[in-house]
Amino acid sequence: MNENNPIKVSKRLKEILIDYIVILLYLALLFAISLALFFLVVKGIPRFTYIQTQFIAIFVSVIPIVLIFSVLDFCKPFGTFGKRKAGLMVHYKTPSFLRSLIRNCAKFLPWQLAHIGVIHGAYAESTSWISVVFSLAGMLLAVIMLCMGLFRKDKRHLGDIIAGTQVVSLSSLEFVKK
Repeated sequence: MNENNPIKVSKRLKEILIDYIVILLYLALLFAISLALFFLVVKGIPRFTYIQTQFIAIFVSVIPIVLIFSVLDFCKPFGTFGKRKAGLMVHYKTPSFLRSLIRNCAKFLPWQLAHIGVIHGAYAESTSWISVVFSLAGMLLAVIMLCMGLFRKDKRHLGDIIAGTQVVSLSSLEFVKK
């Protein structure tokens, strides 16, 4: 891995913004499909239990996004839509889909922690300690990982460190060939 990875903050922010828009588009499509199914098939929005809501959040939003981003990061040109537009790619110490999956599970862990906290708050008191702890843990981890990816010399966040990956600029391909 490159210890000094000179990716501009503006490139990383461009990548994050584009990927965020992709996720929002997926969630908007999911919302539209859900509403159509609820009103055309079920004839209204059903009431879900706490556990059902937790399962819906993880299996319908988080896991599909993790899998989509893992496939995009693993398959050539080794990057999500945001990375491709920003001229970045994921470099693997040893390429494997498992590394990509681990990287993206860690990357989206803050989102899932926040889901757990918000959903718990909606079904219990929003000030319950479980809701507050999970929500704050998700936000804190997201900020830590964002700062790691933007400001560390090697530009690696927690998921990259665990998975043995690094986001590099396409203009630094001579590094990748070493």
